[in-house]
This record gives sequence, C-alpha cells and structure tokens, in this order.
Amino acid sequence: MQQQIEAKLAAALSPSHLEVINESYMHRVAPGSESHFKVVVVSQAFEGQRLLGRHRQVNGVLAEELAGAIHALALHTYTEQEWQQREQAPTTPSCVSKNGLS
Repeated sequence: MQQQIEAKLAAALSPSHLEVINESYMHRVAPGSESHFKVVVVSQAFEGQRLLGRHRQVNGVLAEELAGAIHALALHTYTEQEWQQREQAPTTPSCVSKNGLS
C-alpha cells in the first residue's frame, strides 16, 4: 500500500519531496497492517491553493485507497517556498535560564 500511495502521488503531483510513512504500528491494528499513513508532499501543483484544496487534490488521487484499505491519512502539503522556509533549522534556545542557572 505504501508503494502504491507513493507511485500515485508521484505520478499525479510531480513532487520535489515526498514521504509516505506507515504509522499503522502506532494504532490498534494487526501487526504488518498498512492502514494509517502520514504523507508529506511538496509540489508546485499546490501553488495558489489553500490547504483544503491541496488536501482535496491528494484525496482525489488516493480516492480508491481511501475507499478501501486506508483508515487514516495525515496530510502535510507544501509549496516549494513553504517547504524551504520550513526546512530551515529552528533557532536553538539558550542554554542559560533567566536566573543564570542552566
């Protein structure tokens, strides 16, 4: 199922970054299940779209899988620019607290 999701999204969205993570093990399902996934996809296809439109687009691509084997799908959809901003390392908090002790 994971490979099928990857192939369909790659063909439909030509993503520059795609992660499909099977999170089924985190749920009460039989060992080896492929029913809960997290998808991170970065695509120019999302330019000018609101979040809901992006999710509808991905759900449309995976309609067959969502009607059957997939129980849960967490979507993280980004444009190239959004991904570049997100990809930057967050600032590291100071090791010294306000009272001078760490």
